[in-house]
Amino acid sequence: MAKTVRKKAAAKKPAAKRMAKRAAPAQANGKGAGLLQREVEQFLYAQAEALDEKRWGDFIGLFTDDGMYWMPPAPHYTTWEGMPSIFIEDRDLMTVRMKRVQHPHAWSQAPDWGTNHVVSNVIIEKVEPKTGEVHVRSRFHMMELRRDELRHFAGTYRHRLRLTKDGFRIKLQRVDMVNSQAPYEYVLQVWV
Repeated sequence: MAKTVRKKAAAKKPAAKRMAKRAAPAQANGKGAGLLQREVEQFLYAQAEALDEKRWGDFIGLFTDDGMYWMPPAPHYTTWEGMPSIFIEDRDLMTVRMKRVQHPHAWSQAPDWGTNHVVSNVIIEKVEPKTGEVHVRSRFHMMELRRDELRHFAGTYRHRLRLTKDGFRIKLQRVDMVNSQAPYEYVLQVWV
């Protein structure tokens, strides 16, 4: 009975307080340990798996209803409004892209191709005290094989994560590629 009461009380705590409690061990020892660190890492790994397995719907489902995926052309960009972007997509535009690459006559998808993502160096930069939003920085390396050619993309992910009843969801994913200005024989078809 006492456990049930505690669980109900914990469920009523605002997201910001729950996030602060999870982050406390990480902030106390300075080593990035703790429950929040592990949950964030597992979320980012699951996102990479969805991309590599071409589960586009699952990937899109990891974003909040107002979530955005943004890839600026250079790291010094602070906004996408009125500025060029490699990608700037909300869930609706992500769904359009997904339908395009899934279409049975999509020429770009005809050759066998695949990706492999490695996500590392996951750092929780801050937890917003009022909203509980978690700001995360990590490094990535993506290898793409298409038409017997390998391409490599690497850089920094910056996620703003929101805790929902279904777990973390992405409010903003910013992708700063080290090689964003490099010449490419063909354009990116899906998300990095």
